[in-house]
Amino acid sequence: MRLTSKTGKPVARTDKSTVDSFLAELDQRDALATQDNRRPGLIFSLDATASRQAVWTQSSRLVQDMFTHTKGLSELDMQLVFYRGYGECKASGWVDNADSMVAAMAKVTCLAGQTQIGRILKHTATQARSRQVSAAVFIGDCMEENIDALGNLAGQLKLLGVPVFFFQEGNDRTAALAFAQLAKLSGGAHCQFNQASADELGRLLNAVAVYAAGGKSALKQLSARSPGTEKLLQQID
Repeated sequence: MRLTSKTGKPVARTDKSTVDSFLAELDQRDALATQDNRRPGLIFSLDATASRQAVWTQSSRLVQDMFTHTKGLSELDMQLVFYRGYGECKASGWVDNADSMVAAMAKVTCLAGQTQIGRILKHTATQARSRQVSAAVFIGDCMEENIDALGNLAGQLKLLGVPVFFFQEGNDRTAALAFAQLAKLSGGAHCQFNQASADELGRLLNAVAVYAAGGKSALKQLSARSPGTEKLLQQID
């Protein structure tokens, strides 16, 4: 599924055309990965507004690490979704390898704009109605939308069996309160991180990937040997 701007207002031409052409290439290259909609899927969504530029490259490395930790456990498809700029929100095709995800993220740069978390939650619900989506991840640092409207969408995702794991960069109080509520309503979890706790974020993202691929039992096994990941298990329990 491809999300497009409601306004149609162009962003920087070179960057936008590069992103669009690359996402189209991913759709074609990885079409075979979506033929079996019973494969577990993980939607990895990101706030790509200007405030997050500093951690974008780091996020690419963490995505690679997520796939590494799920090898041998189960097959897992992933989809990248991001928003930025003035009403721009896009999704890649479903992919089954880390290289495609990292390459997709490398084509995206951050651009100033407001949050579009509602569009990401709606997109996740649409995907979950057409294929198996075991979990969704969102990484962001702020929330500028109607919390009640977002809460309704999060509740719909719980009914669809898609817990959302909200990873909050920084300490914005409004975001913290909103993300905690949305995570609870969806059946997921909320964790905060900063530049100094990147390693912990990596472990938690790996834990979500393990959960998406193998379910709660796989997460319990991981929590027994990976310090810090039990906080996710406690919240989803």
